[in-house]
Amino acid sequence: MNQIMAQLNEKQRIEVKRQMDIYKQGVQDIIPTEELETKVAKSNLENSPLKIKLGLDPSAPDVHLGHTVVLNKLRQFQQNGHIIQLIIGDFTGKIGDPTGKSVARKQLTTEEVEHNAKTYFEQFGKIIDMEKVELHYNSKWLSKLNFEDVINLAGKITVARLLERDDFDERISTGKPVSLHEFFYPLMQGYDSVMLECDIELGGTDQHFNILMGRHYQEKFGKEKQVAMLMPLLEGLDGVEKMSKSKKNYIGIDEAPQDMYGKAMSIPDSLMTKYFELVTNFSPEELQRVKGEIKSEKMHPRDAKMLLAKTIVEMYHGEKAAETAEQYFITVFQQGTMPDEIPTVEWSGAAEVPVVDLIVELKMLTSKSEARRMIANRGVKINGEKVEDTNQLVSVEDGLVVQVGKRKFVRIKIG
Repeated sequence: MNQIMAQLNEKQRIEVKRQMDIYKQGVQDIIPTEELETKVAKSNLENSPLKIKLGLDPSAPDVHLGHTVVLNKLRQFQQNGHIIQLIIGDFTGKIGDPTGKSVARKQLTTEEVEHNAKTYFEQFGKIIDMEKVELHYNSKWLSKLNFEDVINLAGKITVARLLERDDFDERISTGKPVSLHEFFYPLMQGYDSVMLECDIELGGTDQHFNILMGRHYQEKFGKEKQVAMLMPLLEGLDGVEKMSKSKKNYIGIDEAPQDMYGKAMSIPDSLMTKYFELVTNFSPEELQRVKGEIKSEKMHPRDAKMLLAKTIVEMYHGEKAAETAEQYFITVFQQGTMPDEIPTVEWSGAAEVPVVDLIVELKMLTSKSEARRMIANRGVKINGEKVEDTNQLVSVEDGLVVQVGKRKFVRIKIG
């Protein structure tokens, strides 16, 4: 490292530091940090871009903010002129990544892989410049391996090393089956890095084992080893579980501006700094300023959350849509004395329902007679508007907010 740094002029040294400050922002672990700095310095010295890999098994094509943690980091590399390599696991996807799974993953068909990959590309284009991305399908090289090649590949890793994976160890210790083909998933992911001669591979912390396989196999094949950059997993709106569509605690990047803004306003205060760091396009300087103002209480938590919500909407829908969404929230929620955090209830009932029935079915009151009394006392609001008629029909739509009394609020999510 010292030899390479010694060859840099002052301008190049400043550029290396600038890039490193950006790349280290929000990262959970860099393995190893010194090699990343060496690669960045060498790239500047030789004026040659680094190759940054992200592997995808397109099994869940709806992209939410949790996925963008890695994509935002890719964008930072791309903005500095480096090459993004997206590896579509059309071969490995048919096996399924066993990471974090208590049972074997469903194997995808070729048609499912192609459909999901196309959906990914459309959504990724909101974050990175897809025209400048290298797209690779790993069937191009993996499908050409003969049985002797596979045996040679397997011979470069020990069973003991593979059993270090927590998910394999847990399943074996509890008597759950582990199929032999699942052991080949990390081998193939590592071989992808060999074929593409990646400099850096990005992924979540749950991909720690798989990404290190890239370093392992590059070394075994006499290649320069890639650096592993592991991004933290983003907790969802509940503040506990990892953001996931199945947990219904997510913000999708294709959601309507008002929905995105409203959901962002329900992010727990304790996670605001993490969200600013991982899902916004703030520079290191902007991030430090916001962090400082939140910590010193110079910025009120509500104002910080509104800045976060507006930033998120602007990133995916533009400035005008973000301003409209913010004004909608202020008008409907703040001026209507609604709280920042409103519990969400999934609705699978009729699209139009009497207000009395709606209140009872949402379990906001226990009986229709209570609901009628509350309406008569002007204690029920729909989207901030007081309900005057006990026979009123309500058109139930996504994001509808029902208020009963001063403290009971429910936001409806169409199931």
